Amino acid sequence: MIPFSILDLAVIAQGSTPADAFRNTFDLARLGDSLGFHRYWLAEHHSMPGIASAATSVLIGQVAARTERIRVGSGGVMLPNHSPLAIAEQFGTLETLFPGRIDLGLGRAPGADQRTAMALRRDPHAPDRFPQDVVEVLHYFEPSDHTDAHLVRAVPGAGLRVPVWILGSSLFSAVLAAQLGLPYAFASHFAPGQMEEAIALYRSRFEPSERCPRPRVMLTVNIVAADDEAEGKRLATSLQQYFIALRRGRPIPYPPPIDAPNWLPQEQAMLDHTLSCTFAGSPESILPRLSRFIDRHRPDELMIAFPLYDHAARRRSAELAMAMREKLG
Repeated sequence: MIPFSILDLAVIAQGSTPADAFRNTFDLARLGDSLGFHRYWLAEHHSMPGIASAATSVLIGQVAARTERIRVGSGGVMLPNHSPLAIAEQFGTLETLFPGRIDLGLGRAPGADQRTAMALRRDPHAPDRFPQDVVEVLHYFEPSDHTDAHLVRAVPGAGLRVPVWILGSSLFSAVLAAQLGLPYAFASHFAPGQMEEAIALYRSRFEPSERCPRPRVMLTVNIVAADDEAEGKRLATSLQQYFIALRRGRPIPYPPPIDAPNWLPQEQAMLDHTLSCTFAGSPESILPRLSRFIDRHRPDELMIAFPLYDHAARRRSAELAMAMREKLG
């Protein structure tokens, strides 16, 4: 049976606060743990009024402390914003505190606009060094020679086998993951354009490694499930409003759903493309579409975002998703 996992951005709904978002994240993580989801990943974004997961490694530790079984990690840490040593130390610390439960997903995008990237003290050339920085992170997790006083080492971190994933939405990330022999997670939930080509390229060029002896593909989708078909479609209008605001360059807190959306033709075209890997409606309508998606693309794991305004509806969507997984066989 294909593993289902959860992607969370600690969404800040309109009229709520980051503290509310964190309480919802902890509650969803505990629910995911009890339902049998495999992982719970949090994504790094900055200066976004609707997203509270900027300090990703801090939040990962808080989620791990409140759960028992589920793996917790980054989906992802945007490595160009950080030094490789600092990330190895942070995730070495997390792995030491929660052994066998921590994942490190690494991305190349800034997770921010240009002004915010500058405020992060981000080197504009850092994305070009992403492959070398990933290799450096991997190096810090290797066993360290403690007799060499001149060696830079991650403490904690050295000798810990923290699983490292490459995240992306492009052919570049697919080739890099294949060359390094690392598992690959594709952001099909918001950038599906190159999904098929990227995963085919990754699988065909994959070089086995000690960390990952065979290609391992995770695909991300949005699921907005409700007991009623019309209600599921209505709940999905929150995500649609959010993406339209992003494309207009005016990010907003996560909006409540609306009853009668009336998008401009160009906005509808954008939504149809960008959110083509979004499954909204009732389980009866979602299940056959989700089954066809899995049969066609053969992911080893499905990472699911539940982008709903109301937390009770988000919980219900997660419950319905796991019920659908049982029927997938």
